[in-house]
Amino acid sequence: MRSPRVSAAALAAAVTATVACVALTEGTASAANSTLTVNVASPFRPVSHVGAGGLYALAENNRPADSMLLPLKLHTLTQPAPRVGQRPNGQPPGGDALLVAPQATRVGAAEYIRMPDIYPNFPYQWVSWNDWLAKVDTQVNDRLAATGTSNIAGWELWNEPDYTWNTSAAGDFNAGWVRTYQRVRARDTLTPIVGPSTAAYNESWMRSFLTNARNTNTLPDVICWHELQNSANIAAHIANYRALEASLGISPRRISINEYATPTEIDQPGPVASYIAKFERGGVDNAHRAFWYEYGTVNGLTVNNQPTGSWWLYKWYGDMAGNMVVTTPRAQTGLDGFASHDPTRRIVNAVFGGESGTNYVRFTGLSSLGSQVRVLVESTPASGRFTQVSAPTTISNTTATVTGGELTVTVPNMNATSGYHIAIQPTSGVPSYQQRYEAENAAIFRANRFGSSSASAGAYVGQIDNTGDPRTASYVDFVVNVPTARAYTMRIGYANATGATATHGLAYNGGAWSTVSYPPTGAWGQFGATVSTSVTLRAGYNVIRLAKGAPFFAGGTGYAELDYIELT
Repeated sequence: MRSPRVSAAALAAAVTATVACVALTEGTASAANSTLTVNVASPFRPVSHVGAGGLYALAENNRPADSMLLPLKLHTLTQPAPRVGQRPNGQPPGGDALLVAPQATRVGAAEYIRMPDIYPNFPYQWVSWNDWLAKVDTQVNDRLAATGTSNIAGWELWNEPDYTWNTSAAGDFNAGWVRTYQRVRARDTLTPIVGPSTAAYNESWMRSFLTNARNTNTLPDVICWHELQNSANIAAHIANYRALEASLGISPRRISINEYATPTEIDQPGPVASYIAKFERGGVDNAHRAFWYEYGTVNGLTVNNQPTGSWWLYKWYGDMAGNMVVTTPRAQTGLDGFASHDPTRRIVNAVFGGESGTNYVRFTGLSSLGSQVRVLVESTPASGRFTQVSAPTTISNTTATVTGGELTVTVPNMNATSGYHIAIQPTSGVPSYQQRYEAENAAIFRANRFGSSSASAGAYVGQIDNTGDPRTASYVDFVVNVPTARAYTMRIGYANATGATATHGLAYNGGAWSTVSYPPTGAWGQFGATVSTSVTLRAGYNVIRLAKGAPFFAGGTGYAELDYIELT
């Protein structure tokens, strides 16, 4: 978190894109200002919406409204400490991680707790070690007492130590990290620890930190730093960190970029698309929109519980399912984007921006969609934080011929600050709404994704376990969107090689628990078996939970791996 470097008025100015037409051409584009290549036949990770997170995204238990959050498929949030004292940009304290946990849970989001936000000021004003350690104890005790809260994914021990740590008063940060880490672990041995959360990536700083943490057995479970300058160096930073990690003999850590985008970029869909693209390609676990202004808006995605222009870019992202596919920009600056292919719905989605003028998106590997496809192209403006945008602008919705598995979409008159979306589907034979939801695309708590050639879309969720503790209970939350309120048959693809029937708990929209039984199957990671049950859903978005363990549920029996759910 930093204070804004530019005026709010300048950022709130609406920027609109006027696109006269979109030309669809077969094969490869000729001379172009810039071309983004999307290789649909090259999936590289399941869709998990890693970039859909926010710092101080939630203010209370209902701001923004759930209806604004569910379409975004939020991944992980960083929220202030229990008994928060932090007054961001002069606002009253808010967003206590434990107080907003019910809403985060309702929309399928995990949370990191930012521990130093128990202090009121930023940069933090150090008092004493006795004061800090007492505050650490209080936070951990509060979390342990919150037995109904199971979405806490990590303790962030400090924030931007390269900017906020008071060495003259508190001593060396590396020593302070060890002391704080050990204090948390004395009470909580289970919750992951996140850090060092530097304001910027710096190899020498990170080397010193990692070496000391390795030598003192205090390595964070999740490595974290911030990307607050621009997106151009993200790929280099990730590569440098991975090489550094390996050179020190440290096993690969999950990477969190829990603050990203500059004060001017945060309200501009075009530049944000470039950040998300680099996070996806770089394999980060989660990334959070930076906090620069008001809390409780997912940092400018909503205004008075209505969408801004930037909200629509994250809605397009939230609509992605199946697998992320390889996108290749011309350079690390300018036109960039991310894309997915859902083989069940037979749809390809690409979201991009960051360049003005005439540009091209070249799709390859489209053969599975057939020779005739419908191509929807739309845009969303950089409307600022205070301007509602009721819907994206449809640029074109036409049919095109795929030749040799390729199609190039020409987009003239682009605005570098606007976001753009292309959706490609066959002209016939596609479902009217998404019916199959892959487990690996869902919100996964304390379980893991695996690959299997027999699994739908090539992946599944396994290691779903439970010890009776809300810090280790495993469950999978599916955020689904159905056209009408009614009872749906829910078919579940699974594997269970225990030799006996296994069970999970089933609940939806926070309602009562029932039990799903999984008869034994031949082998782990081998799919084809299904069971069916009935769920009564409301029109629109719903959250369906399958749990081995979760608050207010006694726990399932045996073990089962999840491939998908299908609503018909």
